[in-house]
This record gives sequence, C-alpha cells and structure tokens, in this order.
Amino acid sequence: MPAFELTASFQPAGDQPNAIDILERGLSAELREQVLLGVTGSGKTYTIANVIQRVQRPTLVLSPNKTLAAQLWAEFREFFPRNAVEYFVSYYDFYQPEAYIPRTDTYIEKDSSRNDEIDRLRNSATRALLTRRDVVVVASVSCIYGIGSPENYLGESLSLKKGESIRRDIVLRKLADLQYSRNDQDFGRSRFRVRGDVVDVQPAYEEVATRIEFYGDVVETIKEFDPLTGEILAKRDEVTVFPASHYVTPAEQMETALEFIDQELEERVAELEARGRL
Repeated sequence: MPAFELTASFQPAGDQPNAIDILERGLSAELREQVLLGVTGSGKTYTIANVIQRVQRPTLVLSPNKTLAAQLWAEFREFFPRNAVEYFVSYYDFYQPEAYIPRTDTYIEKDSSRNDEIDRLRNSATRALLTRRDVVVVASVSCIYGIGSPENYLGESLSLKKGESIRRDIVLRKLADLQYSRNDQDFGRSRFRVRGDVVDVQPAYEEVATRIEFYGDVVETIKEFDPLTGEILAKRDEVTVFPASHYVTPAEQMETALEFIDQELEERVAELEARGRL
C-alpha cells in the first residue's frame, strides 16, 4: 500500500517541530486527547500533516461546518497529492423536514435537494477506506450517522479480471443488484449502458467510466475512459465496482426480512380481525 508522502515547499519552523514531536509521542502512547493550539495562519494544518506522515495512519479530520471542511480538504490535498484525501459531508443543498402548524392548520411537505457531486465524493471516501490505508477523510459532523453495513458494501462489490470467464447477463444482473440503473441513452454516474458485447459503467464514486468488452463469455479488455469525450484514458487488468448506494442489502438478508414482514403482517391482520376492525 502507498505510504503517506507529504509534499511542501517549506519545512517545519518555529514551534512546529516541537508540536509535531509531542503529538507523535502522544499518539504512540495512545493518549485519547491532545490539543494543538495556534492563532489563525500559524500552520496548524501543516503541523497535523507532518504528524500524519510520521505515524502513517488513516486519519479522520472533523470540522464543525461544510465551509471549513472544504478549506481543510483543499489544504490536505495539496500536502498529500499522491494519497487519498477524501471529503465527506452531508449531500443536501437544502432540506426542509415535514411540519404541521396547528394554529393555521398548515401542513408543510418534506422537501430536499441533493448535491450529486458531494454524493460522489461521499462514495469515493467509502471506497478509499475499504481499499487502502493512506487515507485522510475530511468530514463534517454528518459522518457520525450510520450509512449501512461496511461488510455488505464491500461484499456486494463486483470484481472482474481480464481473461475471466463470466456471462455478460450475469454482469448486468449484478450491476442492477448494486443499484446501478441501465440507461443506454443518458449515460452518467451510477448508470450503465450496453452496446452489443460492450458494457460501460460509471461508478458512483468516479468521474471517469469503465468499459468492459466481452468476447463470448470472456472478459476481453477493461478500459477506463472519459464519459464526456469517449477518450480512452487507460487499460486495466482488473476492476472492482462498488455499490451505487451505501444502503445495499444482500439477497439472503432481503429474503429473511421479507419473511419477517409477512409473518408480522399475518399476526397483525389476525389481531385486527379478532377486534372486528377488518
């Protein structure tokens, strides 16, 4: 796995070297809490970046709001251009919960607007955490909310290798199970399209798309391409496609859940019939 590699045109100065040493020792001693104090512009982000490079651990940076999170994300990306610096905040541009105003007998319907790019970045952060160690995730407090099972997200992924024997229809069915929608006309993120023996898919977390070409029941080539221009960017020996949503459920869990729902339905119907309400 790649190691954290800090890139900067300057070296720690002033109180920074001492602060870096103290923070590193604290982490090695497994201290639960440490505080780095400094005025605006004193290089606190750079100091933390040096600590990350020294300890070589995946890092979560929590920010109180989206604005500061975006600023920190940009700074850490400059310090670690060859590592996975991810951004994880709420994907709502606007959210209005449903409400009722008794005084005026007014019902306000729930309304929301989701940001597609932020949703892609959230999926990118999840994928990075499951596939590599050199990860810095800059997040707002929305990261404390559950987003499904990591085991299901990883276990339900689709992995293909060049030369592998697999029927095209199985790949299409698996993509549908991963909540990718087929659209042969309007191709885009979280969608796939089929043209003869060629299957194109743009993962939920990528700006580029993947082209899988079959020869019969064999994966002949795997290519990465620009979904807007069609330009081939790279050839791959293998590819892993993760679910289009964090809330993916294995088929066996779905069947079990449906059985419990049917059972509860029968019990509830019997109860209501006994009370004469049905």
